[in-house]
Amino acid sequence: MRLTVIGQWGGYPKAGEASSGYLLEYDGFQLLVDCGSGVLSFLQTHIDVKELDALILSHYHPDHVADIGVLQHALLIQYHLGEYNRTLPVYAHAEDKTSFAKLTYKNLMKGHQYNPNGTVEIGPFSISFLKTKHPVPCYAMRIEAGGKVFVYTADSAFKEEFIPFTKDADVFLCESNFYGEMNGANAGHMTSFEAARIAKGACVKQLILTHLPHFGDLNQLVEESSSIFKGKVLLAKKDLTVEF
Repeated sequence: MRLTVIGQWGGYPKAGEASSGYLLEYDGFQLLVDCGSGVLSFLQTHIDVKELDALILSHYHPDHVADIGVLQHALLIQYHLGEYNRTLPVYAHAEDKTSFAKLTYKNLMKGHQYNPNGTVEIGPFSISFLKTKHPVPCYAMRIEAGGKVFVYTADSAFKEEFIPFTKDADVFLCESNFYGEMNGANAGHMTSFEAARIAKGACVKQLILTHLPHFGDLNQLVEESSSIFKGKVLLAKKDLTVEF
């Protein structure tokens, strides 16, 4: 499995970068996880938009879905150029019916409701879900293929349930929108200490901190997490690629 960070910022992208978007690849299948502001631009530095096989969304906040509309128009333009004749499946929850309905666009994109209490099969990936603690309905994902496990928290305050959900993950992509001594609970986000606590309890192989804050020294997040979790800790950054 290969993970490529397309965007890692929380709330909005820094200049020249993108908010949440992650490309997951296995056995030639290209799955985009979330599609925030700026993601479409930087996705194209890795794959042609026509090569994308599926998209899955954690929730409907703009920093995770802002580029859905421009992705739809990219597919429309490629269709009129005679370069695209498929329907891109987009998997998402339907608790926000208005947002879910907007995922279906002409014959070029089709929204598919996932069952948060079940498992969805997308290409080679088997995906299960955990509802997070966030101001709107949001789902973490445990994605498995070829004996490898990738867990993405999406946006959430700390929950003990993350520990069994994340058990033995090869790569744990965890939000850390706040520094260790801060309290992100009211905002529905985690700290570096809380990310590390999950990583340690779940015995993951690698922790990657994402959904990063726009203030402070980001290296401090790594230092704080490393004081609890003794495995490998990385900061998500544009174009970071991890194979596992």
